[in-house]
Amino acid sequence: MTPRAEFWKDVVADLRMAASFVTILPVASSKPAADGAVARATWALPLAGLLVGLAGAFVYKVASRFGLTPNLAALLALATTALITGALHEDGLADTADGLGGGRTRDRKLEIMRDSRIGTYGVCALILSFGLRWSALAAIASPWAVTLALCAAHAAARAGVPAFMSLVPPARPDGLSASAGVPPGRSVAIAFALGTLALALALGPGKALVSLILLSLAGLLLARLAIRQIGGQTGDILGAFEQTGEILILLVAAAFQMGR
Repeated sequence: MTPRAEFWKDVVADLRMAASFVTILPVASSKPAADGAVARATWALPLAGLLVGLAGAFVYKVASRFGLTPNLAALLALATTALITGALHEDGLADTADGLGGGRTRDRKLEIMRDSRIGTYGVCALILSFGLRWSALAAIASPWAVTLALCAAHAAARAGVPAFMSLVPPARPDGLSASAGVPPGRSVAIAFALGTLALALALGPGKALVSLILLSLAGLLLARLAIRQIGGQTGDILGAFEQTGEILILLVAAAFQMGR
């Protein structure tokens, strides 16, 4: 196999790995992943997020064509993105809220985060997440603007995950985040570049800059909380980071849209 063919084979493998990591789509290879394969493939997370955003945007467009109001179309779009991801990130947000908000000790917090049951903090976090995203999409209203906002939100919210994984150590020796490994610098840089490009193309340079600043601040705050309370990050923390990014980007898009 030529070097070029080998390169594209690796790219496709990373894309499939990233898509299988954040969606329920049956795209993963039947062969076991080699050591470090998941961490290396994190550069493609923004592209996997773009796929999720496009799915939600398509449903929003169809709903609008059938005469549904922006409120109903936005709700269907959110349901689609939750369905295609298996509500993975929403689950992480709820577990993070329950663990960081409810436990008194590090071990208890980690125990709560692994519990499949959902508590009061988790329910409140989910209500806020869906409510804010739904309200933002409904306020944007225009199907084309919603498409751009969803694509930017789902791509950029995942673009920071490799950097978060690289900078914040795993809180436990097992679990999703620990087994994935530490993304190499190249994967972190490519993911960040793809996320920034998605923001700039979809929302424009001004909104992209505001979104990047807010994402960075939210990431620093969540990293500090995670390190202080449980000693690092987990798969649930990564899910909470992604959800926070989605919310912030959609709110930025809605705020600028309404200010026109």
